[in-house]
Amino acid sequence: MPLPDSLLTAPLHDFDLSLVTGTWPRELTGEVFLSAPQIDQRLDYQLFGFGAIVRISLQPGMHGADIDKFAVRTRVLDTPVKRLHDRVSEAFRGGRFGLESPFGHANMANTAPLAMNGRMFATWDVGRPVEFDPVSLAFLGEVGSAASWGGDSMGQRKLLPQIFSTAHPVVDPERNCIWSVKLVPAGGGQQPIVVRWDGASNDVTTWPLTGAVVHGSMHSVSQTRDWLVLSDSGNFKLDIDEVFGKPRTVTIDDSVSVYFVRKESLERTPAGSAVEWRRGAFGPTTGHYFARWDDTNGIDILAEHMDRTDLGYRLERDDVDVNGRPINPRHVGFYNMGMASQSVSELHFDVDTTSPNDVIAAQVTARFNDGEMWNLQLSAMDWSVDGLTNPDKHHLVTQGRRPQMIAERVAQCYGNRVERKNLGAPESTARLVTLQRGSLGVHSEYHFPSLGDMPSSPTFVQRSGGRAGGDDGWVIVNVLSDDGFRIECFDAARVSGGPIAVLRAVGRDRLPFLLHAVLTTSAQPAPHMERLSPATELLAEVSARAREKLPDALRAAVHEVAESFVAY
Repeated sequence: MPLPDSLLTAPLHDFDLSLVTGTWPRELTGEVFLSAPQIDQRLDYQLFGFGAIVRISLQPGMHGADIDKFAVRTRVLDTPVKRLHDRVSEAFRGGRFGLESPFGHANMANTAPLAMNGRMFATWDVGRPVEFDPVSLAFLGEVGSAASWGGDSMGQRKLLPQIFSTAHPVVDPERNCIWSVKLVPAGGGQQPIVVRWDGASNDVTTWPLTGAVVHGSMHSVSQTRDWLVLSDSGNFKLDIDEVFGKPRTVTIDDSVSVYFVRKESLERTPAGSAVEWRRGAFGPTTGHYFARWDDTNGIDILAEHMDRTDLGYRLERDDVDVNGRPINPRHVGFYNMGMASQSVSELHFDVDTTSPNDVIAAQVTARFNDGEMWNLQLSAMDWSVDGLTNPDKHHLVTQGRRPQMIAERVAQCYGNRVERKNLGAPESTARLVTLQRGSLGVHSEYHFPSLGDMPSSPTFVQRSGGRAGGDDGWVIVNVLSDDGFRIECFDAARVSGGPIAVLRAVGRDRLPFLLHAVLTTSAQPAPHMERLSPATELLAEVSARAREKLPDALRAAVHEVAESFVAY
């Protein structure tokens, strides 16, 4: 049985879940927010669709659901570019890197939700974070003016700037701010610029890391109490030939750079001025990594590596898989899945005991890869300060070996850098694994019973009054399936016992591919406060770009959309 046929065809819509197995823990409450790209058949790559939010209530009777039902509510974010698209969709067309238009590139805001002080944001690697209301899911505004971000990363003069950023900014609990990055071309790659937003200003503050270079993207940033940790993810590299219409041939690196910046250095350096940084290196490449909050004895990072998972490649219509079979047409536009079992590492960096000119080598204190960690999806952990200071358990979802989702074309690009005997081996089911922090020993694990199950982003929910660290509570796993979307609840201390409760869509409703998740204790309306006006920014930009001579109909569309935001 393949992965769900509905992976790229199921609609984003509202429905309810019913308890079908076990007993739902009475004290298990809250709201899980997930980001998802809206499926768009004009796109070559379905990771580039307009961003949507999926909110799942962990308590029955919420948001219009019956007293014994659990609400799933969805909405495509009505950002300025989405409103422009809805007004003049004929001006947009699918390209190799998303939707293209005379207005510029769209900020899809489709990858990860971020919670801060009762406020909710959605992020993307190629755009500013956008705020939305936790209850209505309506768009509220973008984070910081485009001008304060320094404008378009490529220096283009378009109404809609393309800002290479990160899908995972971090909220600093002590400074009450968001740390992010912007990337600009430099030194044969891209130079990171640190971005800070205080949550209230219409502008962000930036500091360039002069001389620092990344060759992929910066999908995540992390932090300790005193340091920002900024790693080159390396799993999505630009291929100039592909930009000009040729086949993609670029492959990912075996190791990447990671940059460390003291928060104090940022605070004492004037905005816009270069700031000091230190550089380390580690491998394999990774999209997601998490620093321990306590940095008294150096910086410790848990890295979820993406061994031979190259997100620059997607499945194409004429592809055959590594066993010579045609790619399922329903999966065209999905990413080429992992070509090796993934690793997880505990890494240590002595940032204070080496010269600023040295490359700080990662000390690998533990590593786990048992050969069955295929397609490591996402993880669940205790995000509280106590949990980040003394992490105990780390819960990982892997989606199994999927040879039918690996194109022979891509395997040939990697040649002897992948083991052919593993690529075409039989499929394996998805897996939920709990690792012991420090040793990375397997504490507990569960294998999903069906090859047709595709678990998405898991979430850890701490028991009220429970101990911090990740094992006193529950792990919630969202499962995509052609048999209907479901939620499985596990005891975080013993996931091997299987789900203690299962919620399933009442009418076998399905959802398409989902990305990252975040938990909040409740969904309350966004606080009333002054926000950056999309109307002001749109009108100022269209006026400044008058010499570009947008057709009258498109200029009128910009004014219409701007007027629709006046109430903000």
